[in-house]
Amino acid sequence: MSCNSWDEWVGADRLMKHTEDNVLKQQALDKKQGMEKSTRSGRSQAKPKSSADVKLDKEETKSNVPKGKKRKADSGTEKGNVSAEKLVKIQIPSTLKKQLVDDWEFITQQNKLVKLPRSPTVDDILSKYLEYRSKKDGMMTDPVAEILNGIRLYFDKALPVILLYKKERQQYHEAVSANVSPSSVYGAEHLMRLFVKLPELLAYAKIEEETLNRMQQKFLDFLKFLQKNQGTFFLSAYDGPKASEGSGTDKDS
Repeated sequence: MSCNSWDEWVGADRLMKHTEDNVLKQQALDKKQGMEKSTRSGRSQAKPKSSADVKLDKEETKSNVPKGKKRKADSGTEKGNVSAEKLVKIQIPSTLKKQLVDDWEFITQQNKLVKLPRSPTVDDILSKYLEYRSKKDGMMTDPVAEILNGIRLYFDKALPVILLYKKERQQYHEAVSANVSPSSVYGAEHLMRLFVKLPELLAYAKIEEETLNRMQQKFLDFLKFLQKNQGTFFLSAYDGPKASEGSGTDKDS
């Protein structure tokens, strides 16, 4: 597994194909969310929680949809999708799942944004993990460095395409120029969104099953590292600029 192969896996055309395939899925999920909200309209206090639960369902649907539901949601684009059985399973720790829900609530319910640039950045976090693994293993491990380089490549190419909410787009254009990589500006909050998308992104790449299994173990170890350092890597509240009103609440798909 070489860095060149990572670069091939994250071609922009593949990400765009993935994006187009998700359009109908997102519309179906939006419709489902609207129906669930209407049934709970009489219970205003429970509304924020139900919205968060629905969003978490939406996040997890993208990586762990039961086959029947996936086919129903993807009617019309089924040929372009990969069956659930072929997806890499990435188990996200429960505290990090809650982080994803909080992330959604801050942006879509409170109209707040992550203040950029973040510290630590995605680059910083990947470097810290490599240092952690090197000390733990007693040596510099090339496979780990290669996996981390792949995560960085995926993040930089996927962020503007599928990892931003519509309310964050203006901020992205202001913060990231042609000579700046998103991984040097954004932090753990947006990196977590990548791990929700990774199973389907990797499914479009031609990777041997044995290699995928090794990657799956590395991803799990990395997520445990994020969980262990959650208080340091993640914001407990978003105090960045207010998001633009009326610009949508869902990630561009």
